Amino acid sequence: MASWTASPYVCTRCASILLRAKPTRRTIRLTQSYATKPSDPSSTNTKHVQNATDEAALSDSTPEPTEPGPMARRLQEATEEALLTGGRAGRRAVEDAGFSDELKERLLAKVKDAQFRSENAAAFAEAGMPTSAGGGTRITATSQPWTGQEATEDAVLRMLTDAYKPLRRELRSRPTISDLQPVDMRMRQQTKSKPGHRAANARDRASVYAALGAKGSEAGLSEKERAALREEFRERFQPGARAMPNTLTGLASLANERIENAIARGQFKNIPRGKGVERDTRSDNPFIDTTEYIMNKMIKRQEIVPPWIEKQQELSKAAHTFRARLRNDWKRHAARMIASRGGSLEAQMERAMLFARAERLHNPRKSNVDQMTVPTNSTDDVVMVKIRQQTSIDSPSAEASVETEDNITEHEASALQLFRDPDWLKIEQSYMDLSIKNLNTLTRSYNLMAPELAKKPYFNLERELNNCYADVAPLLAEEIKYRATRPPKPLVEAIGDRPGSILDRFGNQGVKAKIHDSKAPHYGFKEMWRDLFSRQDN
Repeated sequence: MASWTASPYVCTRCASILLRAKPTRRTIRLTQSYATKPSDPSSTNTKHVQNATDEAALSDSTPEPTEPGPMARRLQEATEEALLTGGRAGRRAVEDAGFSDELKERLLAKVKDAQFRSENAAAFAEAGMPTSAGGGTRITATSQPWTGQEATEDAVLRMLTDAYKPLRRELRSRPTISDLQPVDMRMRQQTKSKPGHRAANARDRASVYAALGAKGSEAGLSEKERAALREEFRERFQPGARAMPNTLTGLASLANERIENAIARGQFKNIPRGKGVERDTRSDNPFIDTTEYIMNKMIKRQEIVPPWIEKQQELSKAAHTFRARLRNDWKRHAARMIASRGGSLEAQMERAMLFARAERLHNPRKSNVDQMTVPTNSTDDVVMVKIRQQTSIDSPSAEASVETEDNITEHEASALQLFRDPDWLKIEQSYMDLSIKNLNTLTRSYNLMAPELAKKPYFNLERELNNCYADVAPLLAEEIKYRATRPPKPLVEAIGDRPGSILDRFGNQGVKAKIHDSKAPHYGFKEMWRDLFSRQDN
């Protein structure tokens, strides 16, 4: 009789306490793999029993690891974060903290694993992608994330797309999905036509050719025309009679063939040629700014004048008016002053020529200052101050016997004096100061809107007077001669072929009266009396 030992009764509370104290392990089923042939099942079972016994003994001898607390988990996360983001400083801090070698190896292994996963994120994403994922999902998962900079291959693809626009969908060689029609591939029985239907169809089709001769004779076609018509009908039944290209390349070749045939027939010989294209050479000049060239071309094509050009014209007109009046007044005044000193006409002209020589020696005429470019808007520019203050000629001062252009030595040149009139300057000073102030105001407003290369220097009264003296001095001799030899101006101008009188100057400027004959009734005393009393009555 077999004896058996009864197990004690365990309640639910005791079972829960036992489960908490010693958690159950998950039994791992060992899979069997045979390289050559399966071994003896009895020996295999013996090995399994032995392995189970060893695992049970190891589990009994090895203490169970305790779960770390929340503080330990937080410190572990902080350490991993320091290793991931801190670099060498984070690793040095972990080493100095006194962690165990096992913990250090575990943390470093996690860091390397995280770095490897970040470097090969696309491969891990593709490996973990389910088989049911679509193509778009796979492309999105395996594509490189945006880093803020365009990749080289993307830039090349974008430039190619901009340079060569893709064809529209209807012009591509492959038809669209909507044009595809389903084809029924099922086997069908061939329909048999009856002899009566075949005979009827044959008669209908043959009637065209049977009636061709009758229609041609009725229409009055000649034999040559009928032969040409038969040839045309015959060509329609040839294999490639009506073959038309259905691709872009075929259409292009057909068009080229027709163009070549037209050229061979001479249809392109008498075509009138158009006007040649005018190409601006400045468009390819690397020294001209593209934006400036395009803006200038637009302004020229639309006939638009920039504001600073209008201001430049206004400034040039004002400066020309001031200089012309200044030279005219000084020439008239200087000629009168030289002539008032007395002497013959030759002596007066010789005196004027001496003054002109003195001007050439002491106040030579320089280049026009208005064409110079000044990089500043200040009135005391060094270039502008010194440009008109140079009164000496470019020759060594040590050589006293060197002759000038007019064959005058320096000793004689020192004796020559410039012709000036302080009284005239005092009279005209207020006008000249006001004119210079107005010109400087226009120049300042012009320089504010003009480009750097087109700016103009400011006006200076002393410089303008020196230019006036230098320009007028050579003309004084001719002016004196003209004023002395010109005929006196008559008080009363001649009218027609006879001299006029003083009364002629006050009436119609010497124009003779014209008398017109009229057949209208005269206006006499009777008509005046009638008009006078009729107005009073009204």
